[in-house]
Amino acid sequence: MAVDQSLDLQHYCRSVAERAKLASAELARLRPQQKNEWLHRCAAALRQAIPGILAANAIDCNSADENGLSAAAIDRLKLDERRIEAIARSLEEIAGLSDPVGETIEGSIRPNGLEVRKVRVPLGTVFFIYESRPNVTVDAAAICLKSGNAVILRGGKEAYHSSQALVQVMTDCARQCGLPPSAIQLVDTADRAAVGYFLALPQFIDVAIPRGGKGLIERVVAEARMPVIKHFDGNCHVYVDRSADLEMALAILVNSKCQRMGVCNACESLLVHAAIAEQFLPAVSAALGQRGVTMHADPVALPWLSGAVPATEEDWSEEYLGPDISIKVVPSLADAIEHINRYGSHHTDAIVTRELEAARTFQLQVDSSAVVVNASTRLNDGGEIGLGAEIGISTDKIHARGPCGLKELTTYKYLLIGDGQLRT
Repeated sequence: MAVDQSLDLQHYCRSVAERAKLASAELARLRPQQKNEWLHRCAAALRQAIPGILAANAIDCNSADENGLSAAAIDRLKLDERRIEAIARSLEEIAGLSDPVGETIEGSIRPNGLEVRKVRVPLGTVFFIYESRPNVTVDAAAICLKSGNAVILRGGKEAYHSSQALVQVMTDCARQCGLPPSAIQLVDTADRAAVGYFLALPQFIDVAIPRGGKGLIERVVAEARMPVIKHFDGNCHVYVDRSADLEMALAILVNSKCQRMGVCNACESLLVHAAIAEQFLPAVSAALGQRGVTMHADPVALPWLSGAVPATEEDWSEEYLGPDISIKVVPSLADAIEHINRYGSHHTDAIVTRELEAARTFQLQVDSSAVVVNASTRLNDGGEIGLGAEIGISTDKIHARGPCGLKELTTYKYLLIGDGQLRT
C-alpha cells in the first residue's frame, strides 16, 4: 500500500474527501459529451492495457489462499480477456444511455405565472465500500461520473492491485479529457479504521454505499453521518406454483442457481407447491446433482432428492454464494409468500406459474426490490433491465430500490422562474 502506516490516517481520509468534494463541483458542470468521451476513451484504454491489468490481477489471485478466499470469491476476483472486454463494453453501453443530470422530472406553470420545474442533479460525492470484484471498481466509477458524482472507492484488499490498475487507466483518461482525476479515488490503505474516518465526514461525502457482507453494512449504518444506500444479502427464491410449466421451471431454476453462483441475485432457496412436488423434485435432484449443488431439504422434499441433506432453520435465511440451495415444499401460494417475506432478504424473488391471478398476487404481496414472473432471478441486473452498469442492488425502500443505475445516483431540486411574483 502506498500510504505509510505511520502517517496520520485521519488526515489522509479527510484529504481524499476534500479533493472528491471539489471534483464533484466540477463534474456537475460537465456536458454529457465530455462524460461520454471519457467513457469511450476508458473502454479503448482498458483493451490496450489488458496485459498490465492481468498481471496486477495475477498478484491478487496468487494471494487468494493467504487471504482466505472461498472458491466463489476467487471466481469474483479473477479477470481474463473476456471479462475485461465485458467491462469495456459496459462502459460503451453507459455512454449510450441518456444523461440524467438536468432532466426535468415534472414541471408546471402556477396561476400567477411562476414557472416550476423539478430537475435531476447529482448527489455529489459517493463513498463506495465493496467486496473483491474488480469489475465493480469500473462499473461504480463509470456510473458515478456519468451521473455527475465524484466517487471514493474502498475495495477489498483482496483485489487491491487489480483495482489500482483499473483506476489508473480511468484517471489517466480523465486527465486526457479535461476531467478532474480526483473524481475517482481509490482508498490507498487497508486499515479498517479508514472506513470510520470517511463515515464521519458528511461535510464532504453526500452518501455512503456499502456492498458486501452483513457485518460491513451494519457497521456502516451504525457509524455513517450521511445517508446510506444499503445492499443487503441476496437470499433469492424461486417458487414453482402448482400450474407451472415444469420444463420452463427447471430451466429457470438451473439458470437462477447455476449460471453464476457467487452473486447476489443467484437463487438460494427453492419453494415447490405440494401438488407438483412428486413430479418436479426428481428432475430438480438430477439437474442440481449433476452440477454439484448440495440440496438442504425439508422433510417433505427429502424423499425425492437424491443425496440431499436435512435443512436447518438457518438454511432458510442463508445466502450461500456457492453450490448449496435450500428446498421446501409448501401447501399453497400464500405459504410461499409468507415464507419468502419471513426468511428472504427483499432482494429478488421469482414465481413460475401459468395462472395470471397467482402471478399478480405474488408480485403484489412479495416485499422485494424485484419480483419476477416466469424468468430467472439473474435478470435483476442493471444491464439486463436497461439501466447499464449498476453500483449495487438496493434493498432499501427510500430513495433507491433495486438496481442502482444513473438515475438512482441523482437527487432533484426545484427551479422557480418568475417575472416579479410576490407572496401575498
